[in-house]
Amino acid sequence: MRAAVLHEIGQDKLEVLDDVEAVGFGPGKVRIRVRATGLCHSDLSAMNGVLPQPAPFVPGHEGAGEIIDVGDGVGHLKAGDRVVVCWLPACGVCPACKRGQTELCLAGFMNAGTPNFRRPGGDVFGFAGTGTFTEEVVVDAGCAVPIPDDVPFDIAALIGCGVTTGLGAALNTADVEAGSSVAVIGCGGVGISAIQGARLKGAAEIVAVDPVASRREAALRFGATRAVSPEELGDAKQSVTAGEGFDYVFEVVGRSATARTAYDHTRRGGTLVVVGAGAMDDFLQLNMFELFFDEKRILPSMYGGGDVLRSYERTIALWRAGRIDLESLITHRVPLAGINEALDQMRSGTALRTCIEI
Repeated sequence: MRAAVLHEIGQDKLEVLDDVEAVGFGPGKVRIRVRATGLCHSDLSAMNGVLPQPAPFVPGHEGAGEIIDVGDGVGHLKAGDRVVVCWLPACGVCPACKRGQTELCLAGFMNAGTPNFRRPGGDVFGFAGTGTFTEEVVVDAGCAVPIPDDVPFDIAALIGCGVTTGLGAALNTADVEAGSSVAVIGCGGVGISAIQGARLKGAAEIVAVDPVASRREAALRFGATRAVSPEELGDAKQSVTAGEGFDYVFEVVGRSATARTAYDHTRRGGTLVVVGAGAMDDFLQLNMFELFFDEKRILPSMYGGGDVLRSYERTIALWRAGRIDLESLITHRVPLAGINEALDQMRSGTALRTCIEI
């Protein structure tokens, strides 16, 4: 079967091969025919080494498709079921799950070190224990979440990561207060979803911050009240908050420099929400006095900061009701053979989300 493979960390292009085999099928597993997958910035971060991932590997973790086969012991799924791929399934029994913090369950990460694929030359891993830039993938049954028939595969794929992450940051982690002021730094698919979440919660002012003009224009269509370049953020802070700072600032880039900027533009007593996934050697510097004196809350948001399955259901309900726009997040579509074109679109910032149709 075909799959897009990164041979070594640091390479900037994927090779689409037709000699890849999905492996590991057995009890508790399912085989999925991938129909659509989104390109998330985390895929690029794994390719360039910002996020740890053994290689060679098949990127992709934001996918949807249909069940081909189920292993022994899988009773809630059957061949033909439409599913979204969940790259962070909850085991239900670990301390985090028992506390209700299923997004902190580590069971899914344990799969990342087990190869999902094989080629004549040896084993191939799947990013985050999945790997959706492929025609078929074998995953734990908990990674396959059924979706209603009226949810298209491309929409379902977005719900699998970017939309859930961005919406959840505003709805779950920050719990944005109605009438508040919000700034969102980084307006790709996740940032746009955070903007939609802030709008749903009734934020009065939502300032979108991005260096790419087309993304700023898109942010206004999705609910931002104004959109500025990073250089204009200080002026926006003065104009919107009289210099005090925003009630909530979302950092959706994953870099210490932008996190520091976000902190500086959060009002005293306000909330900084860290959504972007950054590198382990990139340190955010804060002094102990400002932490004490400013009393700003710093809230990391992992996968939307809430129960993933409930978040999926909520997102589908909001989409059905017309309260959020998911179709317009998909600005580009390419076949699997055009995956490197999709990578270029992500790097240049021309795409909010590119859907790879398989």
